[in-house]
Amino acid sequence: MTTTAAPATTPPRADTGWGALLVLLTGTFVTLLDFFIVNVAIPSIQVDLRAGPSAVQWVVAGFGLALAAGLITGGRLGDLYGRRRLYVIGLGLFTLASAACGLAPTAGVLVGGRVVQGVAAALLMPQVLAIINTVYTGDRRSRAFSAYGVAVGLGAVFGQLIGGLLIRADVAGLGWRSIFLINVPIGAAAVAAARRLVPGSRSATGARLDLVGTVLVTIGLLAIVYPLVAGEPADWCLAALPPLAAFALHQRRLAAQGGAPLVNPRLFTDSSYTVGVLVSLAFQLTMASFFLVLALYLQDGRGLSALASGLLFVPLGVGYLVTSMLSGRTAARSGRRTLTIGTLVVAAGYGLLALAADAPIGWLVPGLTVAGAGMGFVVAPLPSIVLAGVSPRHAAAASGVLSTAQQAGNAIGVALIGSVFYHALDAGPVPHAFTLSLDVLVALGVAVAVLVRLLPHRAA
Repeated sequence: MTTTAAPATTPPRADTGWGALLVLLTGTFVTLLDFFIVNVAIPSIQVDLRAGPSAVQWVVAGFGLALAAGLITGGRLGDLYGRRRLYVIGLGLFTLASAACGLAPTAGVLVGGRVVQGVAAALLMPQVLAIINTVYTGDRRSRAFSAYGVAVGLGAVFGQLIGGLLIRADVAGLGWRSIFLINVPIGAAAVAAARRLVPGSRSATGARLDLVGTVLVTIGLLAIVYPLVAGEPADWCLAALPPLAAFALHQRRLAAQGGAPLVNPRLFTDSSYTVGVLVSLAFQLTMASFFLVLALYLQDGRGLSALASGLLFVPLGVGYLVTSMLSGRTAARSGRRTLTIGTLVVAAGYGLLALAADAPIGWLVPGLTVAGAGMGFVVAPLPSIVLAGVSPRHAAAASGVLSTAQQAGNAIGVALIGSVFYHALDAGPVPHAFTLSLDVLVALGVAVAVLVRLLPHRAA
């Protein structure tokens, strides 16, 4: 027996206020912050928990692996069982997992907590974009997506600085544990507020989760991401082809039979969505990888502490915040042109940093500011542009696919640029490796700007 997705039930309230957005962005901020903040705590974790290299690697990679593998399923669960419900469940689970990480007595417990954090983030993150895309309209929608971009930037750009400040403050002697325990009161407050402020919506009644599709896509995504985060040979990723091909065939067959596929193939009939997902993946190749090589350059190449290197992220963050707040209105007028300009500005910032790699540390500030400004013109409006033509009934599933592409881009970019960086160390000092990595990032940025031209002309 097959079922057909019904139109959205429990329609969003027309008067949804900004309190709901604040609650949603709180979940976005804490999950993205934890993705980046843990890097500065690694030395302390190694000493306190006697963690070996493998355990340390999985403290970082376990979160990203679980997140990337679960986003599509998390999005579909929101469509089927209610986006607010899945957001609350995800944030509640993330809060409990953060407490487990902060209280972890061994490295094994910490790794397990990080994996659960990733699963929880996969449940809540697609719901944020989906709810914003369905409950806000017109200018309010553009402003909501701009605010989402600001939250993403605060979590990603300032993660290292916030982590350094928390560890330096050593509140109640907690040391590195404070970077996880701080999530507990924040998460608990957001869960309580979500039930009252966030409107409920779902897209289907009577439909069931596509279990076969869930298994196939999870295996396929794990086969892509695992070799990259674990440092295995890149050709291991070819193992993802059979399960992903089987997943695509299964989704088409299920849709043709009138069923409820995990990812409806109709999503990809919209060229704006299809190209937008590719642009998101390609742009993310340059984001996490840049943060990685910048942190390595500042700490290993220039001898800065975690806090001092985190302070150098401030110019990048200032540039990001200024343009991300302007990007909503700019994208509404100029559409894809905003993304083209943003990617080229990011590339210009990387170029300035390459020229200043051997100069006094202060000469990095202009390049960091320019790169951050370019990021704000891309990260903030991109989800709005990509999801503009998506039907409300598929909103969370579409958001899950988009978020998966972004996480896959992060993993592939770190593997690619990380390989360039470490191979360059064999031929020269850290500044040389940093410069060569930036040269590759500049080329990637220009390529993304070309790819953006394939987007339709319509504005966000």
